[in-house]
Amino acid sequence: MQNESNAPNGADATARLSPLEELVTRSRRLGADRTVCNWGGGNTSAKADAVDFRGRPSRVLWVKGSGSDLATVTAASFTGLYLDDLTPLLARERMSDSEMVEYLAHCFFEPARPRPSIETLLHAFLPFNHIDHTHADATNFFACAADGERLARACFGDALIWIPYRRPGFGLAREVALAVRAAPHARLVILAKHGLITWGATDAECFATTLATIDQAKSFVAAHIARQPARQLFGGSRVAALDAQDRARVAAAIAPTLRGLVSADRHQILHFEDSADLLEFIGSMDAPRLTKIGAACPDHLVHTKPWPLLVDWEPSQGVDALVAALESEVASYVEQYRTYLAANAEQDLDPDAATPVYRAADAVSDPHPRVILIPGVGMLTTGKDAAMADVAAQLYHRAIAVMAGAEACGGFISLTAAESYAVEYWPLEQYKLQLAPPEREFARHIVLVTGAAGGIGSAIARRVARDGAQVVLADIDLEGAERVAEAINTKFGAGRAVAVRMDVTDEASVATAFAQATLAFGGLDVIVNNAGLASSAPITETSLAMWNRNWNVLTTGYFLVAREGFRVLRQQRRGGNLVFVASKNALVAGKNAAAYSTAKAAEVHLARCLAEEGGADGIRVNTVNPDAVLAGSRIWDSSWRAERAATYGVAPDQLDEVYRKRTTLGVNIYPDDIAEAVAFFASPTRAPKSTGNILNVDGGVPAAYPR
Repeated sequence: MQNESNAPNGADATARLSPLEELVTRSRRLGADRTVCNWGGGNTSAKADAVDFRGRPSRVLWVKGSGSDLATVTAASFTGLYLDDLTPLLARERMSDSEMVEYLAHCFFEPARPRPSIETLLHAFLPFNHIDHTHADATNFFACAADGERLARACFGDALIWIPYRRPGFGLAREVALAVRAAPHARLVILAKHGLITWGATDAECFATTLATIDQAKSFVAAHIARQPARQLFGGSRVAALDAQDRARVAAAIAPTLRGLVSADRHQILHFEDSADLLEFIGSMDAPRLTKIGAACPDHLVHTKPWPLLVDWEPSQGVDALVAALESEVASYVEQYRTYLAANAEQDLDPDAATPVYRAADAVSDPHPRVILIPGVGMLTTGKDAAMADVAAQLYHRAIAVMAGAEACGGFISLTAAESYAVEYWPLEQYKLQLAPPEREFARHIVLVTGAAGGIGSAIARRVARDGAQVVLADIDLEGAERVAEAINTKFGAGRAVAVRMDVTDEASVATAFAQATLAFGGLDVIVNNAGLASSAPITETSLAMWNRNWNVLTTGYFLVAREGFRVLRQQRRGGNLVFVASKNALVAGKNAAAYSTAKAAEVHLARCLAEEGGADGIRVNTVNPDAVLAGSRIWDSSWRAERAATYGVAPDQLDEVYRKRTTLGVNIYPDDIAEAVAFFASPTRAPKSTGNILNVDGGVPAAYPR
């Protein structure tokens, strides 16, 4: 990271920035480098003069609020508090977390700002205008090393203040402030097992000091390593990595099994990575020891838990052995984690309170691993969605980097079990989770839609993505599916949707697309069989090619997709959903459409058969029958419109009105109408006891009434 001007146009532009704007710019520059700032971790501040709502001059502390990430903060991410209300608290000797949070709520300079960080008082008590608190890898080499304090002092000399580990809050803020006041020559603070604090009189000075401190630590550790006898990183290789294609094949093969195992309490989304640093660490001699020590930073714990699961397996044993190892070792991890919970069950998690207000026994926990390391293959991480699973992965990359440096500085150390629990189940963290909005209908669910580039398919994908689903858009038109995925990710968040190429008539193509889907998100919960085409001709003019094309896509294609879907759902052992998008023509004869209508009728009966077959596994299969969805449809933009118009003896542009008038309700049908019906059947809550059913969305065509 370069020490450049705070604004793109240099000093003149910088001079025009307000203190808060400067702080946002500095924070984003720090957060852009994940070796400096973990995702969601660290905080920055600035003290500035302001005029309050009464028109009175005030001194305000601007500090990053709780729950934001330095890389993406905006001015709205920061909380302003009256400094004169905060600094007198330094005279107090004790203050509980709950008391502190309640007190800070009365100090807002502007209402409706984010909830203050637990480290707000650390920034308030230090007598500097600009402060950075980061979790830089380079300084955490010292903070997480057995010989870290000695080496840190050798690196920084008298400029360093070393603070033994204490959980963030009032006590730590006061201890740091008093230590700094006692050592006015100090230029930085390292918090053992935690992170770095730096400061400056100006925004530019603070930023430069932070980077210079990190660079100094990095250079010192590199020189220290160079003077040591040559040794291989992490003790050298124990398990060699498979080639990239085989890594992806193995990960895709076992992902549904793993997802089913870790979703026993709540559905999880998986994220797979196999970068060089991961493979080197996972396959190393030291990995079995290091993975048992603990987290590389307290901020990791909420996303990674204290330890990962390193699977005892190597590629020569084969995939079946890996599946067996996962089943056994996930169960062992759950038992170990529950033992950890029980050991801390009576720990008072707000010890400075006058009376215990929160004990570990009150916490609600998912005991399954968040980080799963497979030698020779890579890492799978879990989360409530793809974004959070990716966060866990990012944080474990940082953990590997810190472990490498700390091992060279006397050996990697971490929090004790009690210290880890006190952070992982901190009342303030639990309270933050309680404030989160309720999860949406399809949260934690993965939906695959075939024919996703078309009008109905894309509408279905958008509908479930809107309510939290991860979406796999499958289509023979990969570019079209990618455009839909890009639009969904832009609207609903990066990583929400992926596109895969699938020719539903090709067995190998279907299998490959499903493997790509499981590699993307770990498995599936809903498979929407929607791919379609249509043709219209009198029976005497229906060619064998036309007949076979309809059956290949609408019957054989639906069979191939359903069969692969059943395999994934059964591997997960968490039930699931199939929804077939058929047609009114499946129930009522369509003139000059024998090939299409009979293929659709077979499709509906296939769904009924699969409903009966899937019931024992909790797999529901239902059918939605549209009719005449002309708007946005690729089928109706083809020769099908002209062919059907000729059947009814009208011009193609009159067909919408013909179909509207023939319905009982006198309405036209749109892709969003079909998407809503699919969402009903696919919902984990709205139709949990419905299977083998048909829902017509046709405006009412009496001849097609199912019963």
